[in-house]
Amino acid sequence: MTISTEILPLVKEPERLENRLAEIPPEPGVYFMRDRSDRIIYIGKSRKLRSRVRSYFRDGYNKSERIATMVKLVTEIEFIVTDTEAEALALEANLIKQHQPYFNVLLKDDKKYPYLCITWSEDYPRIFITRKRQFGKEKDKFYGPYTDAGLLREIVRICKRIFPQRQRPQPLFKDRPCLNYDLGRCPGVCQQLISPEEYRKIVQKVAMVFQGRTQELIDILTQQMNAAAENLNFESAARIRDQISGLKSLTADQKVSLPDDTVSRDAIALAADEQHACIQLFQIRAGQLVGRLAFVADADAEPGAILQRALEEHYQTADSVEIPVEILVQHDLPDGEILADVLTQRKGKKVTILTPLRQTKAELIEMVERNAQYELQRMQKFGERNHQAMQDLAAILDLPDVPHRIEGYDISHIQGSNAVASQVVFIDGLPAKQHYRHYKIKNPTVTAGHSDDFASLAEVIQRRFRKYGEDQQLVRLGNPDWPDLIMIDGGKGQLSSVIAILQEMNLLEDLRVVSLAKQREEIFLPGESKPLTTDAEQPGVQLLRRLRDEAHRFAVSFHRQQRSDKLKRSRLDEIPGLGHHRQKLLLGHFRSVDYIRQATTTQLAEVAGIGPRLAQEIYDYFHPA
Repeated sequence: MTISTEILPLVKEPERLENRLAEIPPEPGVYFMRDRSDRIIYIGKSRKLRSRVRSYFRDGYNKSERIATMVKLVTEIEFIVTDTEAEALALEANLIKQHQPYFNVLLKDDKKYPYLCITWSEDYPRIFITRKRQFGKEKDKFYGPYTDAGLLREIVRICKRIFPQRQRPQPLFKDRPCLNYDLGRCPGVCQQLISPEEYRKIVQKVAMVFQGRTQELIDILTQQMNAAAENLNFESAARIRDQISGLKSLTADQKVSLPDDTVSRDAIALAADEQHACIQLFQIRAGQLVGRLAFVADADAEPGAILQRALEEHYQTADSVEIPVEILVQHDLPDGEILADVLTQRKGKKVTILTPLRQTKAELIEMVERNAQYELQRMQKFGERNHQAMQDLAAILDLPDVPHRIEGYDISHIQGSNAVASQVVFIDGLPAKQHYRHYKIKNPTVTAGHSDDFASLAEVIQRRFRKYGEDQQLVRLGNPDWPDLIMIDGGKGQLSSVIAILQEMNLLEDLRVVSLAKQREEIFLPGESKPLTTDAEQPGVQLLRRLRDEAHRFAVSFHRQQRSDKLKRSRLDEIPGLGHHRQKLLLGHFRSVDYIRQATTTQLAEVAGIGPRLAQEIYDYFHPA
């Protein structure tokens, strides 16, 4: 007799479900929902874990279609008890970022919205615009995402004109500052003509602009200008006067009509269709619109839950001075009280979350919603063209449905050296960079002077799908990581090598694989000697070309990084006592060999694992007597 060991969902085992729910304490904390493949599919928080988790399994509980589907898949519930709701909120946010659960509201990293970054982790902080928010250093600060990239660039340009700042990422000369110093645009950071403490004071003034504290900064500068004039320091007073004038130009014509313009407030609203939700957040300080931020999420959750996730994401890294005392929301938040309490603790002042229904505040929410609607319309226009491309691709390849997840693979090397591979993912025709992966080729036969793209691709595919080959139950279970289509960059040879490894893993019947040859943009199918008859300009082929080009770009960029790191390490290899691990620590701290060369022995010794004696060895290597 065969005994089934299949793990059933909790809803199909009422006794086990009830026992598990009884084990959950009525304390604040975070809970995890797992499916039968042991993946975390949902993470939540609550003031009372037991009652919140029990509510998911209660008959008649008003659940969205997404959550109702999730409940049917849950086979295990885990929890972490915290001391306070604030700890639960922070823990939940970190765990969601780490695990990216399929059924949670996940904000999309839409590259069209830029951020401003200030690298407070460095002695002389840099200020730059980026479309990638990466928390490599805990002290680095990101502001945004901003809806108007042009306006953001203009504000940064004006700030650089108002406050003298470091203008170049690398020094132009070894022994003297560049022309920016003579023009008063830079305080001589490259030659350390200004101390880190004084320079950070300048950068802090710029940060105040992006914290919405422009009027506070103007008031401080006005006091400094008056003091300089009283001391007959008219040159300094005139310079500060020009700074005040420049700051006032930033806030001109941005007045928002509200009866109480002394209250700092944020207003958030969204517009959604069946697929996407576009969220707008207006930051209003002293009656002026100082920032307009944007977020994008999937629209398969309740509007209040989407707004809650956007606010939690936004305020998680905000300084206390950036938190307003009033937050206006379009829809009631499911955990608004917890968020308000946490923000109140962090700000040290009462923070209120309101859902206005009439008068001026409701009109403000309507204005924010209209702006969100405009963003949604723009996304819909692009999405319609994208959907047509996916439909065309499904027709070309005779797919049973429009492909939701497409993965592309490419190999990059120089005659076999530093061979790497890329895995890029398009979801609904758009790049999903959170799912991109790099691979270093481990095949010992692939070395400098001897390349083997066929074997390299087979290795990458084998590593990507290894766990599915070992456990066939993971296949075809509505797995969000399972691709509807795989595209290999190359021709028949590359495709054949991938097909062979998938056959060995018994996965060929569950995966649809094609290749796209570069020369004539020809699409090859498994077992076919001739390419499909297609037009290179038709939408489906163009979608595959975008995927192929992105896989190529991602592979090449990683390959260049590996070559650069190898070259950097080769220069550091000559220093006695400096092993590979310490080289990584040095490069992670100083970012480049050039900065290591410029560092003093004291600065070198501050790096973890680098003592005074080794710091002196490094300094002597770059500064021989």
